[in-house]
Amino acid sequence: MPTPEDALQESRAAYEEHARTCRQCHFDMSPCAVSKLLLRAYNNARRAQARADSAVR
Repeated sequence: MPTPEDALQESRAAYEEHARTCRQCHFDMSPCAVSKLLLRAYNNARRAQARADSAVR
């Protein structure tokens, strides 16, 4: 199971790569369904990272 930090980095990289290469997202400046899904995964990973950081303290 990946750590919350690993999941955050992977989901961010996947979202950014998609945003750069997707015709609709990059050229039309309108997020597609895949972009929305990847952004949701990134936001969930970011929240998990924040929870993990607060649990350590």
